[in-house]
Amino acid sequence: MELRVLRYFLAVAQQRNITKAARELLVSQPTLSKQLADLESELGVKLFIRGHRQITLTDEGEYLQARAKEIIQLADQTATNIQNEQVVTGTLSIGAGESIGMQRIMEVLSGIIQDYPDVKIRLVSGNADEMETALKHGTIDFAVLMAHRSLDSYHHLQLPETDRWGLAMQKDDPLAQKNVIGPADLIGLPLLVSEQALDEHRFQDWWGNVGKEINIIGTYTLVFNAELMVKQGSAYILTFDNLLNTSSNSELTFRPLSPSISESTNIIWKKNVTQSKVAKLFTQRLLASLD
Repeated sequence: MELRVLRYFLAVAQQRNITKAARELLVSQPTLSKQLADLESELGVKLFIRGHRQITLTDEGEYLQARAKEIIQLADQTATNIQNEQVVTGTLSIGAGESIGMQRIMEVLSGIIQDYPDVKIRLVSGNADEMETALKHGTIDFAVLMAHRSLDSYHHLQLPETDRWGLAMQKDDPLAQKNVIGPADLIGLPLLVSEQALDEHRFQDWWGNVGKEINIIGTYTLVFNAELMVKQGSAYILTFDNLLNTSSNSELTFRPLSPSISESTNIIWKKNVTQSKVAKLFTQRLLASLD
């Protein structure tokens, strides 16, 4: 598959119309149609369902669209970094979940873009599995993980910041009178729990004997949308401290778990890969911030 043809495919997938896509790409419609037909022939699958006024993607087309975006993005980023190797420029991509440790990383990034205005920052949000996959595929330069997993396959750096688990609730909730939350306090409550923490059985030992009485009504990957349910009074969230607005003018509050559970914050990057200048600069400045 040629990059040029993948760009053609993405244009058609976005426009859902070959005529409009051809106009955007500045190529003739017959030329574009032939390129798409050749791509389908090369892959041995049908990518489009051609309707009277617009086309839709098949399942194979949807899959290729997602991967083609990653391929084009990686190619463009690589070309930019190579072409500008004489100066610190290019795009620095960092994937992460929500963590207080991101504050340190944001401070380092802010310093870089102030000193090197040509540098662009790309922040990607997701859970640890998604970010590790993106790192393996090369679509991000660094991944920030708050999870218990082996990091031996990567260069990694543990940040001093830790995330403490606790319960988020409305301020007028009776549990808000407590200083800490124990397993028995959660019996029967409608709980939203981090999907990643649930998959990793993070609370299994902490639940103890009351595990069967814990009522998990749903999971979340990023906490903002889950926070809206708490504000509606329909759920409680097991989440990290410092992620929600619990200031005096907020309707929410946070109480830590007891016994305490906390997570370390690690930033990882691939081994045996030559980093761009901006990636090297980020690593150096992050290390300096620990001093």
